Amino acid sequence: MKHLRLLGAALALLELAGCAVGPDYVRPTWNLPAQYKENSQWQLARPMDASPQGPWWTVYGDSQLNALMDELNRQSPTLAAAEAQYRLAQAQLRQAESGLFPSLSATAGRTRGTQSSSSDSVSNQYSLGLAASWEIDLWGRVRRAVEAGQAKQAADLAQLQAVRLSSQAQLASAWLQLVVADRQLAQLQDSARTLAETLTLTRNQYRAGVVSDAAVVQAESQLKSAQAQVVDKQLTRAQLEHAIASALGKTPAELSLPSQAKHEPHLPAIPPGIPSALLERRPDIAQAERTMAEANAQIGLAKAAFFPTLSLNASGGYKGASFANWVTQPNRFWSLGPSLALALFDAGLRKAQSDAAIAQYDQTVASYRQTVLAAFQSVEDNLAAQRLLSEEAELQQAAVTAARRSETITLNQYRAGTVSYINVMTAQANRLAAEKTAWDIRNRQYLASVNLITGIGGQW
Repeated sequence: MKHLRLLGAALALLELAGCAVGPDYVRPTWNLPAQYKENSQWQLARPMDASPQGPWWTVYGDSQLNALMDELNRQSPTLAAAEAQYRLAQAQLRQAESGLFPSLSATAGRTRGTQSSSSDSVSNQYSLGLAASWEIDLWGRVRRAVEAGQAKQAADLAQLQAVRLSSQAQLASAWLQLVVADRQLAQLQDSARTLAETLTLTRNQYRAGVVSDAAVVQAESQLKSAQAQVVDKQLTRAQLEHAIASALGKTPAELSLPSQAKHEPHLPAIPPGIPSALLERRPDIAQAERTMAEANAQIGLAKAAFFPTLSLNASGGYKGASFANWVTQPNRFWSLGPSLALALFDAGLRKAQSDAAIAQYDQTVASYRQTVLAAFQSVEDNLAAQRLLSEEAELQQAAVTAARRSETITLNQYRAGTVSYINVMTAQANRLAAEKTAWDIRNRQYLASVNLITGIGGQW
């Protein structure tokens, strides 16, 4: 009967250990639209939930960008910090999991001293022992800690993926802007040479008495303005090159990129997928969701503090005054028994900790919702940009063609002496402005494409 009672008590403990205080985590659900507002005519039959981020930058068909990305993935200090954070979360999870198992320790020692009753007598004391302790997880405190650690590890993995995707996007954006800057710089330098030739022509006409000195001054002013724009664009180019060097973990002096004046990366057309896939693909959404799960587990941890902790402790070994007969039967000792601990008064500490855990969870729920809304806004914004900038680019290219033709006609008329230099200056200024606007639009198209790719979670 005694053994049956012990067995019943053990079974009761195991049954109690199967429960855990605090709310069980439930992943939030969303009523998502069937398609994006800005791309209602493109749909998939089903979402690609497991789609990898992949080398999405290869869609630009740029070998130099591919090489820079390979270097970024190998040696970026930003990625190294995020990877170290993930390894920290893995170690913390293993620490939490160790609480599910008993702990075992061994001790061995030798002491020399006197007893208070015989201060003149000095004796040796030898000890050798083993001790074991195991906390019975009655209220799920340890399991909630493991649950929180698992969610934290998953959140930090998602953060690593988010940092990687963000770093890649920043590098791609900087590179594409540098390409556009080189193209604009080349055009500005060509325009400056054309304006220098026009200035020479105007001076010759002034010497011949065909035009006044005002035309010469206007031509000089326009040339200097174009040369100033060249210098300003060189500054933009230098800063972009420095940004790329920093992203790669290099100082600006360690990186020198050749001119990309004759290079134009491919501009991809990017399908966005369907809205439900966005929640699975974006790492920042995954990070926010796993952070919410971690906060939910912390509520269970806080509530478990209201209940007593039950531990099983055992120890045994040998202790004697002589090394010769140290490990013998008479010197053996042992102890075995449970211990129960409960805080009776803490001035509201546990209640405050529980309230704080609930508030933290509510905050993560709101943050998760905001992250999802921001993700949808980002995709919709860049879908609109992809569509409307394409239309704007076509119209602007037509404006560039017309401005160049107008400049050619006006220059021929000026050489023939049928129009004044004011007409030439106006035509050249219009052509410069049209070309600049065309490349500004292309720059915005590149940035919108990068933002859309990262917005849908990488390679589609």
